[in-house]
Amino acid sequence: MLSHPRKKILCIIGTRPEAIKMAPLILGLKEQDWVEVRILATAQHRDLLDQTLMDFSIVPDIDLDIMQPNQSLISLTGKLLLELDKVLLAEKPDAVLAQGDTTTVLAASLACFYAGVPFGHIEAGLRTGDINSPFPEEANRVMTGVLAHWHFAPTSSAAENLLAERTPGHKVFITGNTVIDALHYTAAREISLSVPLDHTKRMILVTAHRRENFGQPFVDICTAIKMIAVNNPDVEVLFPVHPNPSIRTVAYELLGNVANLHLVNPLGYQEFVMAMKLASFIISDSGGVQEEAPALGKPVLVMRESSERPEAIAAGCSRLVGTDVGVIVGEAEKLLNNPDEYKKMAIGVSPYGDGKASARIIGVLREHFC
Repeated sequence: MLSHPRKKILCIIGTRPEAIKMAPLILGLKEQDWVEVRILATAQHRDLLDQTLMDFSIVPDIDLDIMQPNQSLISLTGKLLLELDKVLLAEKPDAVLAQGDTTTVLAASLACFYAGVPFGHIEAGLRTGDINSPFPEEANRVMTGVLAHWHFAPTSSAAENLLAERTPGHKVFITGNTVIDALHYTAAREISLSVPLDHTKRMILVTAHRRENFGQPFVDICTAIKMIAVNNPDVEVLFPVHPNPSIRTVAYELLGNVANLHLVNPLGYQEFVMAMKLASFIISDSGGVQEEAPALGKPVLVMRESSERPEAIAAGCSRLVGTDVGVIVGEAEKLLNNPDEYKKMAIGVSPYGDGKASARIIGVLREHFC
């Protein structure tokens, strides 16, 4: 029997990437006899979030259902602060945990600061050094870094960023990234893809959703993807299209009639991991993909001008290509046509962890509370 009351830890999730990265930590906390776990979904991404939580058999205790069509960042942030204030008053948690750099995370850290509740930031310390890139994520994580009580850094360079900002060293913990925990959990399963691909051909997996790529940059991305598909009929291109109208409308308008280019609805996490395993390489602006793909030995061409995940780039398994049509096409065709270039990037390293990040985070919390 416990000699002390269980501590209530509120885990806040807003988007699909947050659900993926929080899932192994939530499942690990639920196994602890000293913790009462409560799960709050802000539903900043409604359908994508629900689908991912189902993949991990996680059911929220509280659902704010906050997102509305064409909602501005100011409106979203204001609503989140008001609703989270009510939740913190009602729940009275001993700690709150959230992951990443979304508006949900910023609002959670600020609400906790106002309420005097210790906030743990999962995946702390990522920086590009440019407050506007990516927008608004860089600002979100910098401000969250000022407010957090625990900083769970995925890598030593992320920890160094925090220390350079004068974050107290005793509050910074290098844990690895929980996405690798989730990846190990999922990749061990064999899942059938619902997309009818020709598995005798090499497959390129594409994802794009970053706000800074809306507008002309995304038009350029689509132009490049179309050129790659048309120039290489012996290749299959799989593009799960994000539901945001700024992405979906343009993608279907520009890419809808290419025989070897498959536009599909977003894949569940288990299917997406299988797609990464089957891909020859990946073209993406996603942060999570930059972390997951190297662990699977898959090269990533990163459609951004800078990255807060420099470790994979330094290791040689990711490469920044921006949104210039010629650069994207040129780098993709290098990987398709030059075996030596491909081997340089398909090296199967995992600079973001060993699959034990959740256990390390739980260990820090246990030491604090017990």
